[in-house]
Amino acid sequence: MSTTLKQSFTPVRVGRYTLPNRLVMAPMTRSRAKFDGTPGDLAAEYYAQRASIGLIVTEGTQPSDDGQGYLATPGIYTPAHIAGWEKVTRAVHDNGGHIFIQMMHAGRTSYPDNTPHHRQAVAPSAIAPKAQTFTATGLKDIPTPRALTTEEVRQTVADFRFAARAAIQAGADGVEIHGANGYLVQQFIASNANTRTDEYGGSIENRARFAIEVAAAIAEEIGADRTAIRLSPSSTLNGIDEGPEGPAVYHYLVAELDKLGIAYIHIMHHGNEQLLRDIRKLWKRPLILNRPGRPRDQIGADIASGLADLEAYGEMVLANPDFVKRLKIGAPMNQADRTSYFGGTAQGYTDYLALDAVALA
Repeated sequence: MSTTLKQSFTPVRVGRYTLPNRLVMAPMTRSRAKFDGTPGDLAAEYYAQRASIGLIVTEGTQPSDDGQGYLATPGIYTPAHIAGWEKVTRAVHDNGGHIFIQMMHAGRTSYPDNTPHHRQAVAPSAIAPKAQTFTATGLKDIPTPRALTTEEVRQTVADFRFAARAAIQAGADGVEIHGANGYLVQQFIASNANTRTDEYGGSIENRARFAIEVAAAIAEEIGADRTAIRLSPSSTLNGIDEGPEGPAVYHYLVAELDKLGIAYIHIMHHGNEQLLRDIRKLWKRPLILNRPGRPRDQIGADIASGLADLEAYGEMVLANPDFVKRLKIGAPMNQADRTSYFGGTAQGYTDYLALDAVALA
C-alpha cells in the first residue's frame, strides 16, 4: 500500500465520533423508498453491507412534503419514516458503522407528479430552473415554482429542525444538510434563483442566511457535533448559477458555519481550486472532499496533502459493499451498473458481491 493511501485508513474524530477510517460513502439517490416516503424493504441491507466505511451519508431525505423532488425518495418527518429508518440505523450499527441522514429539500427542482400530493414546487423566487427531471412518464421540463413567503421560509427552517430531531429518534448518528447540487439551500445562495427583496435575498449576507439559520436550528436541536452540511461551490447542476459573487458568499457562509462548531463540512468539488483552498483555511474542523469521477489511483491524495480530512466516494462504494477491504488489499473493484441506479429491485442495489462471496461462488 502506498504512503499516500495509508493515511486513509487511520482513525479520525468527526463531531462526537471517532471513525475507524477516513473514507465516506457519498449520498446517492436510489429512488427505492415506499410511496409514503418510508425507506424501502432492502434499505437496511443496502446500507449495512457498506458499514465498514468510516461514515455513511444516506441518500437525500426530504424534511417535509414540500421537500420532495423525485420519485420514491425517503422522508424523515413522520412516525412511519422514523420506524423505517430505525431498521436502517440499527443494521448499520450492528455491523460497526456510523450513519448520518442527509436532509434534502429539492426546492424548485421538484415536479408535482413526483410527489404524493402533486404539490407545486416552492423556492426562494418563482424562477424555473430551465432543467428537466425524470417522472413516471418520462423526462419533463421542471415547471415554475411558487416563491416562499418570508414566514414560509422561517417555517421551512423549522421543518429542518423537526426532521433532524426525527433522524436522531430514528437512531442516526447525525444529519447532513444538503446545501449542494442546485437544491433549496443553494437556490438561496444563487443569484439566478434568488431575486428576493426581504432578509433572505440581495446581499451576500442575506443569501447565506437561510443556510446558516438551518444549520443553527439543527445544531440547537440535536447538537452541533451531530450537525453537518454539504456544499458544491461553483456547481451549475439543476440550472444553478451563483454569479460573480458566488465565491464571496462561500467565504462568508463557511466562516459563519465555522462559528457554529458543526461536525464537518462536505464539499462536492466542481473545479475552483482557489475557492477550495480558501474554504480549507476558513474551516477549522473536519473537511470531507468529494471529487466526482476521481480515479482509484488518486484515492487518498487530498488527505495526504492536507487539503481534506476525509474523502467521499459514490459509484465505487455503490458497486463494492467491501470498498474499504478492496482498497486496502489492492483487489479489483466491481463496476457499477448505471441502468439500475434508480428504482427497481435488489438488482444493482444489494446484489453486488463482496470478495468473500466471490470466492465462494
